Amino acid sequence: MTSDSILVLVIVLITFLLLVTERVRADVIALLVLGALALSGLVTPAEALSGFSSPAVVTIWAVFILSGALSRSGVASQIGRHVLRLGGQSEVQLIITIMLTAGIMSAFINNVGATALLLPVVMDIARRTKRSPSRLLIPLAYGSLLGGMTTLIGTPANLLINDVLVELGYPEFNFFDFAPLGLAALIGGILVMVLLSRHMLPERNIEKEATRPFVEEINELYDVDERMFLLNVLEDSALIGKSLIESRLGAALGINVIAINRGRERLRSPDPSTEIQSGDQLVVEGQLNLLKSLQSQKLLNISWEQPDIDILTSDAVKLVEVTIADGSMLVGASLFDIDFRGRFPVNVLAIRSDGVIQRTNLQNVRLYAGDTLLLQVPLQELQQLREANEWVHFELLSGNDVQDRYQLDERLQIMSVPEDSSLAGLTLAESRLADAFGISVLAVRRHNQEFELSQPEYEISGGDEMLVEVWPEDWKTLQALTGLEIEAAEEAAPDLDDLQSDEIGITEAVLSPHTPLAGKTLRELHFREKYGLNVLAIWRGGRPYRSNLRDMPLRLGDALLLHGPRSRLELLSNEQDFIVLAEDTRRAYLPEKAPLALLIMGLVLVSALLEILPIAIAAVIGSALMVLTGILSMEDAYRSIDWKSVFLIAGMFPLGIVMQKTGAADALARFVVGITGVYGPSAIIAALFLLASLLTQIMPNPAAAVLMIPIAIGTAAQVNLSPISFAMVIALAASTSYLTPIGHPANSLVMGPGGYRFSDYTRSGFWLVMLVLLIAVFLLPYVWPL
Repeated sequence: MTSDSILVLVIVLITFLLLVTERVRADVIALLVLGALALSGLVTPAEALSGFSSPAVVTIWAVFILSGALSRSGVASQIGRHVLRLGGQSEVQLIITIMLTAGIMSAFINNVGATALLLPVVMDIARRTKRSPSRLLIPLAYGSLLGGMTTLIGTPANLLINDVLVELGYPEFNFFDFAPLGLAALIGGILVMVLLSRHMLPERNIEKEATRPFVEEINELYDVDERMFLLNVLEDSALIGKSLIESRLGAALGINVIAINRGRERLRSPDPSTEIQSGDQLVVEGQLNLLKSLQSQKLLNISWEQPDIDILTSDAVKLVEVTIADGSMLVGASLFDIDFRGRFPVNVLAIRSDGVIQRTNLQNVRLYAGDTLLLQVPLQELQQLREANEWVHFELLSGNDVQDRYQLDERLQIMSVPEDSSLAGLTLAESRLADAFGISVLAVRRHNQEFELSQPEYEISGGDEMLVEVWPEDWKTLQALTGLEIEAAEEAAPDLDDLQSDEIGITEAVLSPHTPLAGKTLRELHFREKYGLNVLAIWRGGRPYRSNLRDMPLRLGDALLLHGPRSRLELLSNEQDFIVLAEDTRRAYLPEKAPLALLIMGLVLVSALLEILPIAIAAVIGSALMVLTGILSMEDAYRSIDWKSVFLIAGMFPLGIVMQKTGAADALARFVVGITGVYGPSAIIAALFLLASLLTQIMPNPAAAVLMIPIAIGTAAQVNLSPISFAMVIALAASTSYLTPIGHPANSLVMGPGGYRFSDYTRSGFWLVMLVLLIAVFLLPYVWPL
């Protein structure tokens, strides 16, 4: 084995470990692989970048655009809806129809897109037939994966394998060369699901006789009633006259106000600007442990003795005024959005914008060029702050300067921590004093020592003193929260159904497969303000979460339970970042463009089938026509592309080639042959299939295909068998992502709406993997002679 092949194998091993651990995004790993191959001299710069001009990559992004156009015109949705309505009432008929429809659609459009399009339709069918969605959604995902095996464009792995073959000098696959084995897998997979796997799917316990089945199902799944309570606003409460957002009920207590009982009237899904009135009864959802803790234990004691402004500065701490520059990363963001404290270990005391000074609740203030920040800076950080490119003005200030310009003294207070305070034992970051209560901790001291600049990791103890900046009204609000009266448990049982009306509704939504919102919190998205909807619960990993949702990062596969105006739910359905799981709020389509979209897609397919044009060129022209004819805007076209997949495949592409050229693939092939060769070709095929199938459960299938295709071709050469046949083995195995929800985005997409757990995929998907293995071992040699 040469030094080059050893180096390649080391890169492969590191790549595998990074992909499996998911510490780094898969597309970033691919770009690191590309860079490593180029820096090591294993490939030339042109070869390293060849993936971006690869026909496979071009075809993949063009097919994403074509799929987006078929979705936008309503073609795919209408076809799916009409076909699925023929599925009858029995579970077997429904599963057959769903899997067959998803499979046929996935043969010609992206399989994740097909799943996303049919997801609301299947949810609606489940409700109409009073069946559990969990009985139908895994079949939907598996049907789309099986259908992708039937054509060249059905899955990116097929295109990638074909391109690697061409690059190595082998003949390319035609459009329907995958169909014989793919159709056998699709039909066999439907039979396996109907006869075997469906009996391993979970079933929600839904009352079939319910007159409002959707509400019954939602309450059964999310247990919303269990976390619904009534809070009474007393006549002398300081909350009276404040809006809901000013009351800090959500920020401080982590609860949602989902309705207000006002006399005989019920205000459902009140706007954050709704003012609280005397005698209001707040219908809230969440946990009341924090409120009960505030009521039983004093959070902080306040000393009304006014501290001197000079307490803010010392030999070790300076006061600085900076002005934000054009082009700064701060422009258009908030301190929270960019983790300002994490980037600059300083305290922000005030913000001046257009002459208006804001001194409290600064975390969510939107910043603009020309805004001025007043900062409290440790001496050792002063030089680094001065050299930052974010400012056009930097000035050291004295205490008197600060008082003249910002009038901070009226908001400075010294607070002490009672021995039995619920804050004891928490760090300042965990206490969320600034975010929850509007109390900015500037400095702390213990045992009457000197005040030291506060640090997020500082652990609070009883008896500590804090120099804080707080608006007196915020302190009164905190005191008023402790005065809310909790209704007796046996009386506090609002009916979830009562929270709906002709104007207000409840529905579920999931993140779209290609959304950039994954990893962001509801707070970062300003979800309530932007969409006008309450998130009552999030279903994740087989269980509902109903408290402190605003700081929970969203993941692909989460199902969000939404409550709000039906008009807002309809608007959300038009957002490409979400899929609303209700037919009556589906996205607005362009039905007048449907015939044109079908014609363009038909021309693309015919030109590829008849070999008039290469598939990549035909798909690019078709994509351009979709935009030129107004079916998609160029912005919609860009959003239709799963850029993560594009960069993943383009970055990994050179790895497959260099494994073959350096002999690394041959070395691995000899190892495979050495273990299985004595048992014959069937054993070799089975070993390659199982290895590729295992990889595709834990990493993106294009990555698994890139790693396995050189080994398969090398193995074929070792035993003098057809490399084309062995490539087809990898194509089959790379599409068997049935065992885990993370194996394929289609699996993740149905996890939340179906209420699935990880093990549900393993139990139901195992038999499908075995089916495709049997097809590869026994049927493939007849279709693709060895």
